[in-house]
Amino acid sequence: MVSMLVGCGYQFRVDGSGPTIGGAPATASTEPPPRLVIKTLINNSFEPNLEARYTNYLRDEFSTGSGAQVVSEFDAADLALSGQILSVSVPTLSFSQTATLESRAEVVVLVRVEEIRSGKIVWTQLAKGGAEFFITPDLQFNRTLQNRAVEQAGRILAADLASRFLLQVETGALKKPASAPASSPP
Repeated sequence: MVSMLVGCGYQFRVDGSGPTIGGAPATASTEPPPRLVIKTLINNSFEPNLEARYTNYLRDEFSTGSGAQVVSEFDAADLALSGQILSVSVPTLSFSQTATLESRAEVVVLVRVEEIRSGKIVWTQLAKGGAEFFITPDLQFNRTLQNRAVEQAGRILAADLASRFLLQVETGALKKPASAPASSPP
């Protein structure tokens, strides 16, 4: 019986864009995606050399999952993303009477997107990323584990920001408002 079903040639096909989450109607935008340039973040934390890495994480995530086309030059962009790394903290998660056993790297970033031509801020978002790591007796290895956790936290918050930006693009929140018709004087 199974061999008959496998060999019968029956195939499942989906026409169109496929299913949508929650059964919502699929929306197909006819407008081109916004062109976005991402400026290097400002590092206001006490953790050195994060600005270039975190900016690259944002560029990677926004180019693949934000609904925007990431460009490298201001002249070719409609929108500009800028931001700050506000803080990096490493709170203790678990401990014994004599030592810390596990910690978390927590990073807070504030980004804003503005229209290049008007200078109007169209989107602002505060994001937090975190990643846990275990503490060992080796201090040098602990620092390596902390650095990896800080990097992972940066990747997590970059993905979160890209998905939040995608929501703004898909809902039309970043579209230019229709200009009101000019009224003639009475």
